Amino acid sequence: MLLRILALTTLLCSFSHALERPSGHTKGTPSGKPTGSLKPGEYWWNPTLSPNGPVVALVSIPQQTIHVYRNGILIGRSTVSTGSAGHSTPSGVFTILEKQKTHFSKKYNNAPMPNMQRLTWSGICMHSGNLPGYPASHGCVRMPYDFSQLLYNATSKGGTVVIGDNKTQQPHLAANPGVMLAPKDLTADMLRPLANDEYDWRPERSPEGPITILISAADRTLYVYRNGEPIGRAAVEISDEEPLGGHVFTLLEGVTEKPSWWAPNRPMRKWMRVTSDDSSRRVDVDDIASRLRFSPEFATKLYDAVTPGTTVIVTDQPAARKPNKDFTIMTN
Repeated sequence: MLLRILALTTLLCSFSHALERPSGHTKGTPSGKPTGSLKPGEYWWNPTLSPNGPVVALVSIPQQTIHVYRNGILIGRSTVSTGSAGHSTPSGVFTILEKQKTHFSKKYNNAPMPNMQRLTWSGICMHSGNLPGYPASHGCVRMPYDFSQLLYNATSKGGTVVIGDNKTQQPHLAANPGVMLAPKDLTADMLRPLANDEYDWRPERSPEGPITILISAADRTLYVYRNGEPIGRAAVEISDEEPLGGHVFTLLEGVTEKPSWWAPNRPMRKWMRVTSDDSSRRVDVDDIASRLRFSPEFATKLYDAVTPGTTVIVTDQPAARKPNKDFTIMTN
């Protein structure tokens, strides 16, 4: 019995040691910046912005970054190190084929590759590693150790990873990612500025799944994503020039006795504030809703589509800029 306990203790210690950050792997430094430049090893992670939905990761070889989207909304980004000269990282759309918290390379001297997510059976993976500030891997996508753990826990086998090299046209604009995930069939019309009361509603693009709503004061636009696909947007009027601030709300069960601010003949839904940029001032849904106006017809369609758990993100930052010849979603 004693020998069994000793053997189990040794096994657990070995497993714990295997999960530790290997020597030479960049630990990672959290950053409070969802946009802007990042130093090698820096990352930003805020999964509460979009708590549900499919996860898509975009790796930009030119920018040496990875952007992570859940239900179409950016929830994290980090610096990476991709393949060096002679060992280039392939571009394209990949599926996560395999995941292992503890993995060692069979090809490169048993090198540790914690939080490994395999993209090809020929050896291209995402994993923890050293980030010197330039492409230095043998083709894999190296990430800071801390960020590799966060991403590993957010993804699932079969998830999508898009790698862009800025040389060929890539889905989701992977080489030049932004705050919102660009759809595969992106056109200039999807970013055309809307007139007052104008809206676009295409729920058939994604009939089922969790909904995330983004309200951008800079764009004067409300964007709707369902199951990671854009299904609607509407022009938004704001009552004054005071900033809206940054806030996240989630829809609860039930309704109140008050009428909806936006949808005619509908009761007000119950919302909970999740986070706010201004922690010194109490900001609730009524504070924001009373300042916004958009098409009542669109509001009714949206009201009937949302379900408990729907997330609303309010920001003063632009979510999209005017389309250029590449139809680029807002760059960092």
